[in-house]
Amino acid sequence: MKPGNQTVTTHFLLLGFSFHGQMQLLFFTLISIMFLTALIGNSLIVVITTIDPVLHTPMYYFLRNLALTEICYSLSIVPKMFMILLLERKMILFTACALQLSCVLLFVTCECFLLGAMAYDRQAAICHPLHYATIMNRDRCFRMALGSWLSGVSVALGFTTWLFTLPFCGRNTIDHFFCDVSPVLKLVCADTAMFQLLIFIATVVIVMVPFSLIAISYLLIIHAVLQIPSSVGQRRAFSTCAAHLVVVSLFYSTTGIIHLRPKSSLSPNMKKMVSLSYTVVTPMLNPIIYSLRNQEVKQSLRRCIYKELQMTAFCPSG
Repeated sequence: MKPGNQTVTTHFLLLGFSFHGQMQLLFFTLISIMFLTALIGNSLIVVITTIDPVLHTPMYYFLRNLALTEICYSLSIVPKMFMILLLERKMILFTACALQLSCVLLFVTCECFLLGAMAYDRQAAICHPLHYATIMNRDRCFRMALGSWLSGVSVALGFTTWLFTLPFCGRNTIDHFFCDVSPVLKLVCADTAMFQLLIFIATVVIVMVPFSLIAISYLLIIHAVLQIPSSVGQRRAFSTCAAHLVVVSLFYSTTGIIHLRPKSSLSPNMKKMVSLSYTVVTPMLNPIIYSLRNQEVKQSLRRCIYKELQMTAFCPSG
């Protein structure tokens, strides 16, 4: 396309979901409940794993980082979706779209590597219990968490800067409820073959490297657990991994459909629903899964509530 045919893009239009009337209100109510549940649940995890010394362990350190990514991820997408649903404010500025996309890439990448780190932590705890404190020392945990966040930052900055320096022309309508790579890329009027190749390679690395670590960790865990003579001991060992396995299954089954199959036969509306599952549903389910299946988290929450009630009771009024 000739340079003269290009126009400066200042904003995009997010189409969102094609719901109307009562269906739109019902959808908004449902998303609001899930969004609030995700924010409250993940915030509680961050708070109790920070203030309760009993939960100052590697597992809960990674869980706190995971909860932070879920909070930030939801906050970067859902408020704009509410504006589209309620106020029909579909316009998003060029810079705001770039910022939203960078947040999506940052938090998805970070979550992938954090899930891998959590699997490694469980493998060290079950397969090497006597050396667990040495293997998962404070310094190593910090470096693994920092590496997860820095990986997300580098991916987000690199691909967002590249994508938004490409020329946009003609249509400025994004058939999605947030700025994601695939729908934004469709608006570019330049050769994007190299970008598509590198983003696909990056996605495979970001998804498959942690997934391979998770798979290897759980193979080692299964082998170690089967060596335990008592069935009670086996169940106890497996129960410590159950919550993480459920979260991994939810996250990878949805992100894989969207990002590892960019030219899949799914309709745009179906892709939106799948995207909704890992932008709203998974962040809501994660704290529920970890708290319902984890006695330590529930006991810690009870201790925090009890301490707060005690402080309130002994605090002089006026």
